[in-house]
Amino acid sequence: MSEEKGDHLELSEEELKAIEEKYDEAAATRPVTDRMHALLRMVAIAFATYEFLTAGFGLPAEHWHMGWFLAGLFILTYAYFPLFRTKDAFRLKPGGLRIGNIPIYDLIAIVLGVSSALYLGLAWHGLPILGVEEQTFRMGNPNTWDLIFGSLLIVLVLDITRRTLGWVLPLIICIFMSYALFGPFFPGILQHPGVKFNTFVSSMYFPQEGIFGVTLWVVSTIVFHFVLFGVIAQRTGLGKLFIDNATILAGKYTGGPAKVSVVSSAFFGTISGSSVANTVSTGALTIPNMKRLGYPGRFAGGVEAAASAGGQITPPIMGAAAFIMAEFLEVPYTTIVIAAIFPAVLHYVGVFAVVHLMARRLGLQGIAADLLPKFVEVWKDGWANVIPLIALLAVLFSGYTPYMSAFCGISLAIIVGAARRDVPLTLVFPAAFIAFAVWKYLTEGFDLPIAALLCAGSVIGVFNPQKRMEMPEMLSAIETGVKYALAVGAASAAVGIVVGVINTTGVGFRIGFMVTSSAVTMAESLSWFFTYGAYELFSIQQLQLFLSLVLIAIACILMGAGIPTTALYIMLVSVAQPALQQLGVPPIASHLFVLYYGVVAEITPPVCTSAYAAAAIANSNPFKTGISAFTLGLGKIIAPMAFVYAPVLLFVSSTGFDFLEFSYAATSCILGVVALSASVVGFFLAPMAWYERVLAAFAGLVAIAPSWQSDLIALAIVAPVIVVQLIAKKRNAEASSDTARQEA
Repeated sequence: MSEEKGDHLELSEEELKAIEEKYDEAAATRPVTDRMHALLRMVAIAFATYEFLTAGFGLPAEHWHMGWFLAGLFILTYAYFPLFRTKDAFRLKPGGLRIGNIPIYDLIAIVLGVSSALYLGLAWHGLPILGVEEQTFRMGNPNTWDLIFGSLLIVLVLDITRRTLGWVLPLIICIFMSYALFGPFFPGILQHPGVKFNTFVSSMYFPQEGIFGVTLWVVSTIVFHFVLFGVIAQRTGLGKLFIDNATILAGKYTGGPAKVSVVSSAFFGTISGSSVANTVSTGALTIPNMKRLGYPGRFAGGVEAAASAGGQITPPIMGAAAFIMAEFLEVPYTTIVIAAIFPAVLHYVGVFAVVHLMARRLGLQGIAADLLPKFVEVWKDGWANVIPLIALLAVLFSGYTPYMSAFCGISLAIIVGAARRDVPLTLVFPAAFIAFAVWKYLTEGFDLPIAALLCAGSVIGVFNPQKRMEMPEMLSAIETGVKYALAVGAASAAVGIVVGVINTTGVGFRIGFMVTSSAVTMAESLSWFFTYGAYELFSIQQLQLFLSLVLIAIACILMGAGIPTTALYIMLVSVAQPALQQLGVPPIASHLFVLYYGVVAEITPPVCTSAYAAAAIANSNPFKTGISAFTLGLGKIIAPMAFVYAPVLLFVSSTGFDFLEFSYAATSCILGVVALSASVVGFFLAPMAWYERVLAAFAGLVAIAPSWQSDLIALAIVAPVIVVQLIAKKRNAEASSDTARQEA
């Protein structure tokens, strides 16, 4: 795609949907006939209803719950996602060996997938008719039926992952499987006795490890519900409210539309775990506005992609990986949310700083005051849309389970969207939810303040002045939410295989040892460069930690090319956690470190799906847009380094919290990010020469490790740049003054 082809970039809803489907593999689905679509919609609604009701009224046994979830995944994935992603596969061509445009082989795969998913529950207490004993007696010693259905499940889970997310993740998982089965053939420290096939299938199929493990459990009990909440809340008007308020807050300032992009993406990121969906939703408005103001198309797209990629790290509703992290660390999800606050702020500070400096460099102004939305009008029309989000956060931070908070958020989103006081039939929604809240209070499931809040939200929500969502629109939103969850569900089941292999073989500790050993060797080789007589600028231990972080960060970014953040996090944290633990890094810091670099992969060329989606809207070169997004996201790239060196930035680290220490570390990091931003743009108080940019970048990197020694070094490096910039600013001001006098 060539660089800017025109300034008029108003895209229709259909064009935006096509962009999302092109760059978000999970959004592109096979067309089916009207009758088949009606049937599949019923399946999707039933699937969502089951998940919704179990979140509010109680979960069945783990093997049954995950079995039903997998069964739904198999039905909908094989129905909507073709065997191969060819143009022909996305055309409607019923007839022949197809039913409703679904090939017979996919229908057979549905039957096999549902059977293998539900067999575990059916055979849990034994099946005498098939000679199957209770599951307890078969653990580690599977019978023939276990091997058949277990093997089928492994193959089919890898297939639905390939269909929804492409080849990269299944191929990596196959490498892990090969490692488990053929351990004796691997060299050196990676060698192990190997796992017998029967034992391997048992580990992958039976609960606690493998496919029916923690990753699928978290997605089926928590992540699905938050994905559904995000879609419904956006459709009911919360997304528009975010964009309008971002425009009011930032639109009038220098480079207004670009700052609106950053702020609106930050707001939108609080309810969306999808970077591509975030990019398309907010970029449809912000990217054309940025181009009209004078930003180059590649930069406008890069701003939106970099800001939108922060969705998975923006509290309170982060991506799926955050919920899995809470399970791995065995801490409440609210602990993860609190820990992620400052790193997310640092990311958006970095993007905001680049945007501001670029606007100053280009001499761009803000949006005219008469074109800005009016605060009173925006809130007069959209106030009700925040009720579901407030309720969700109140329940979550009151100590209830994440799925209960999502249940309450979804319920109120439906009430706010579809129930109105002047349509009596729709009042059944708030009446039912009020009855639920009262019942939970009477059975001591809710305390009085929460029950009162939920009842009040239900009553107030029916006074929403916005146009009511009709039932077909609401069902369409629910169906879309289910489709978005298919790829996450498939990835969680497939990555369970990786977790099982790591637990069975101990490969995580082996690779972690290799990383730390390599870092020690490199540190010893470089130590002479930082030693001056008896003075040692950096010790070998400090160099080892830094080099270990760099190696793990590079692995995260490289492996992140084409792998969803959740899957990448699960694979790499098993390697990074042992390595970083040996170096004394607190567990929550090491987990967030891996998560952040997994997200960075989404804006790192050559595979940067968010940037490609933004480029399609901006009509700009995709690779150049990816480069812009990468440079704009420098705050996210260096933030993990900062909280590894200063865990106090995470608030809840095991090292404790000290306000003065936090303030110092936070200030140091923010100044470092600003210095890096100036280097990227080539402008601070005035245009910067190449040597000023190099010095500013180096000073910014040094300042990220908060300590008085590093800060003094950073200050010494950047001081000449500040002096030169002040002189240049004064000279430019005098020149402008002279020009103005001459013109007068």
